[in-house]
Amino acid sequence: MKILITSFLITVLSISQTLACTTAVISGKYTKNGRAMIWKLRDTETFENKMHYFTDGQFDYVGLINSNDAKGEQVWGGSNAVGFAIMNSASFNVNMQDTTSFKDREGYFMKLALQTCQTLEDFEALLKKTPKPMGLAAHFGVIDAKGGAAFYEVNNQTFTKFDTNDAAQAPNGYILRTNYSFTGKKDIGYGFIRFQTAQDLFYQADAMGKLNAQTICQEFSRCLKHAVLNKDFRQEYQQVPAGEHFINSGDMITRHGSSSMILIEGVTAIDPADLSTIWTMVGFPNTCVTLPVWVRGGKKLPAVLTASDTLNCRLNEWALNLKQQCYPIVRSAGYKYLNVSRLINAEGTGFIQQLEQVEQEVFLQTNAKLKQWQQQPPKSGEIEAFYQWLDNLIEVTYSKLN
Repeated sequence: MKILITSFLITVLSISQTLACTTAVISGKYTKNGRAMIWKLRDTETFENKMHYFTDGQFDYVGLINSNDAKGEQVWGGSNAVGFAIMNSASFNVNMQDTTSFKDREGYFMKLALQTCQTLEDFEALLKKTPKPMGLAAHFGVIDAKGGAAFYEVNNQTFTKFDTNDAAQAPNGYILRTNYSFTGKKDIGYGFIRFQTAQDLFYQADAMGKLNAQTICQEFSRCLKHAVLNKDFRQEYQQVPAGEHFINSGDMITRHGSSSMILIEGVTAIDPADLSTIWTMVGFPNTCVTLPVWVRGGKKLPAVLTASDTLNCRLNEWALNLKQQCYPIVRSAGYKYLNVSRLINAEGTGFIQQLEQVEQEVFLQTNAKLKQWQQQPPKSGEIEAFYQWLDNLIEVTYSKLN
C-alpha cells in the first residue's frame, strides 16, 4: 500500500510541475498602445517546442507546437489572419466528479478555434456547439481584432466568461490564471503561490506604467521572485559574484518545467488584422531569446524557430543546452534546484543578462518596424527580410553563449 501511495504522490507532484502554466489576459483599454495582450508561461513535460505556419483552416494562423507533433495536430497558443488569438492553462479543480475518459483535448480545441474563429462570439459559439463532454479542463485566454479580451473557464459541460473590458470583473484591466478555476472546487488545484507572485508583478508594473510586452517578456517570464518567502533572487544575486549558488525554483513562475513563453499583442481598429505580434520564447525562458513573428509575414518564419516533421528547432536546442548548466543536479529531486548564478551575477555574465542586452535591440527594431507598418502595411518581402536579420542576430548570439 505504501508503494502505491508513494507512486500516486510522485505522479501528482509531477503533474503539478509539468502541466502547469501562468497566464494573463490584458485589455487594450489599459495598455498605452491600445492593444490587448494574452500571455502564457508554458509548463509541460514536452520541453521541445517550435513555431509553425498553418494553412489548413478557414483562416491562416501561426502557432506554438510540440516539436514531436509532426502534423501540428495540437496548438498551444497562436494567432490567425483575422486577429483572433488564443492560449490556455490547465485547470485541476473542475470535472472533479466526472468519470469520462475523454479528456486532454485543449491543444486540438485551440487549433480548431484558430482555424475557424474571428471573434470572441465565434469562440463562444464553438464552445456551445462542441459535443459534451468536451474533454476540456482549462482557462482559455482569447483576444480578437475588435478589442475583445477575455478568459473562459471551461469544463466538460459548461464555460464561464471573465471579461477584461468589464471594470466590475477586471478593475485593473487584466485577469490572471494559474492552475485552478474560480468556478471550480475551492482550495483545490495548483499554482497558488505563482498566482500571488503574478498578482504582485502585474500590480506593480501597472502602477509604474510599465505594463507592456517587453516588461512581460523579460521581467515576468524570467521572474526570480518568491511571493511567500518575500524574496527577489534576481535582485539579490546580481550583487553576488558568479559561483555555485543554488535556490529552489519549484514555486516560481519560471522553473525547471517551464518549456516556453508566448505573448500575443493584438491590433487596434486601424491596424491590419494579421499584424498581431506573436512574441515567443520557444525554449526555457531563462535561456531563450524573445522573437516576434506575424501571420502577415507568410509561411517562411525565422529559420531558428522552425523545423520540419518531428525535428526540433535550433533556438530550442540552444536554450536547452544552456538550461542544463542551470540545473546540473540530475538525480532525485535535483531538478528543483537552480544554479541562479548561471542566470544572474555581479559580473553581468549570466544568461539572462546577456540575452536581455540582445533583446533590447530586438524590441527597439521591432517597435520601429511596427510604427512604420501601422502607417503603411509592410511591402512584399519586408517581413521576410526582417526575419533574416533576426536569424543572423540570434545565431551570432548563441555561438558566443554555448
